[in-house]
Amino acid sequence: MEIEKRGVAELTQDPRNARSHDGKNIEAIKRSLQEFGQQKPIVVNTKGEVVAGNGTLAAALELGWEKIAVVETDLVGSSATAYAIADNRTAELAAWDDDALAETLEALRNDEGFDELVAGFSEQEIDDLIGKTADIEEDEVPELPEEAITQVGDLWLLGAYYECEDCGKRYDYDEGKKMKDCSCG
Repeated sequence: MEIEKRGVAELTQDPRNARSHDGKNIEAIKRSLQEFGQQKPIVVNTKGEVVAGNGTLAAALELGWEKIAVVETDLVGSSATAYAIADNRTAELAAWDDDALAETLEALRNDEGFDELVAGFSEQEIDDLIGKTADIEEDEVPELPEEAITQVGDLWLLGAYYECEDCGKRYDYDEGKKMKDCSCG
């Protein structure tokens, strides 16, 4: 993989890009580019069309950049399209560890001279996250509902098996999904 600098005027956005970038998103990308510079290249095809990194290109254009780091891919057609979707979707599938994120953002907030907003979260989002994790007590048990949702003989799917809540008997997945009630009820 060879990274090269190309003029932003030579590149074009993917007209079939299924990912939209609203003003808030472009502003977050711009702040990141201003603070950290471009830390990863955008991916373009041999015609200079962006395969991955459309938001980065849009932010760079708004910042008035003349050149941007790119890597050229030889993916074409449905392979290029599938890669573009996967590039966005795989990041979207990841989950935040709210406690670790809150702790990290709070540490950034307390770091003199560092603007924690370059991480892409608003002040309100950071406050909410820090407050949410601070209010949780370990071993806190929620109140029971007034009306139970389970009935005698209900089977619960737990991983690869069903378990009767009354007698604790376990049924394998195929056997359990055929049953309506446990034999104990």
